[in-house]
Amino acid sequence: MTETQDILLEQLQVGLYVHLDLKWFEHPFAFSHFKIKSQEQIHQLRSLGLRKIRFDPALSDVQPAPVLAAVTDSAPAAVPAPPRPESPELAAKRAMMERMRKQRENAARIEHAFVDTARAMRDMEKNVFAKPAESLQRANEMIGKIADSILSAPELAIHVMGDRIGGEEIYLHSLNVTMLSMMIARDIKLPREVASAMGIGAMFHDVGIRNIPDRVLTKTDAWTTSEQNLYETHSAVGAEMAQQLKFPAAALAIVRDHHEMYDGSGYPARLKGEGIGALARIVCIANYYDRLCNPVNGTPGLTPHEALSLMFAKNRGKFDPKLLQVFIRCLGVYPPGTIVQLSNGTTGMVATINTEKPNKPELVVYEPGVPREDAIMVDMDKENDLNIVRAIKPSQVPKEMYAYLSPRKRVSYYFDAANPGQGAAG
Repeated sequence: MTETQDILLEQLQVGLYVHLDLKWFEHPFAFSHFKIKSQEQIHQLRSLGLRKIRFDPALSDVQPAPVLAAVTDSAPAAVPAPPRPESPELAAKRAMMERMRKQRENAARIEHAFVDTARAMRDMEKNVFAKPAESLQRANEMIGKIADSILSAPELAIHVMGDRIGGEEIYLHSLNVTMLSMMIARDIKLPREVASAMGIGAMFHDVGIRNIPDRVLTKTDAWTTSEQNLYETHSAVGAEMAQQLKFPAAALAIVRDHHEMYDGSGYPARLKGEGIGALARIVCIANYYDRLCNPVNGTPGLTPHEALSLMFAKNRGKFDPKLLQVFIRCLGVYPPGTIVQLSNGTTGMVATINTEKPNKPELVVYEPGVPREDAIMVDMDKENDLNIVRAIKPSQVPKEMYAYLSPRKRVSYYFDAANPGQGAAG
């Protein structure tokens, strides 16, 4: 990284890449470092009352203008330009700050709904044998509301959630799988009643895991062959439980077949291709993805970007190819929770995507001078001169930056059909 150099305000030119040593709220620009695009921006910079400004030679298209003979380091400070009508930049900044305020309000609403849903799911799973009819009725009501909301929305926003529920990983996994499966159902236009039956199967797909000892589920070392075999019994055992609980046939098939792989490498019956029901093929993709991001034993998972890349590049034969394409298209190249670097050198985290525009996500941006609770939100759909360059592994990001952007142990998703494109990370 090149060193910046100080120049006088009189030397500013279009094409210089400048750094402002001001707090984010003390200037009208979206970022504290950027390439000057117009004379209007130069006027705005000169109106800030600064004597000097830093520029980056390596990122600039031009050299600073030469210093006039009458201008020296001992010259008096430049007189600020007289006030002018509010510039487009300042108006955009004010609009951005208002949008961020609404985003944070929306984020709090969505986080609350997420926690309520996860807790309701936990209660239903815990009571499903003690009160089977009541639990199944409540599950049907919940899935019905989710299906009505997600399937009928003109647009759908996917938000990455925080860890505020705490210690209920199995229920968060069930919620993730349900939501991601519904996302696919929406895209392929499954009828509402079919999607609802799929939702019940997705919600209870791991019901058979309650028979697996905690010593196996929480083991951080690799499973032995016998432990792996024991774990794999949860699909068939779960199907037996689903039958006892009088699950709909479509939901029972999902519980039984959600680990069956398109290439025949899955379990329990080594089914292959379209020998696996369509709904189970959907839930299989959502389940596999979430387990890559959030492993069953709590060991470090892959980033969302890494998980999608692995599924597409190395394991695509395991999944229905058309459904995998739908899944990747909906989540985008950079799914929510991905740490990214932008073309201006800024680091951010993908907080929300709109499934209609998955490659134009909304980001939380790292800016040291801005408190995390006031973190800058950038909507890539509104940034014509900015783009995502690459995904970054968390291990490549300084600890303070990662804590600022993504203070979570796991990646959880929630969908918002009420205000698509206006959510934030929890």
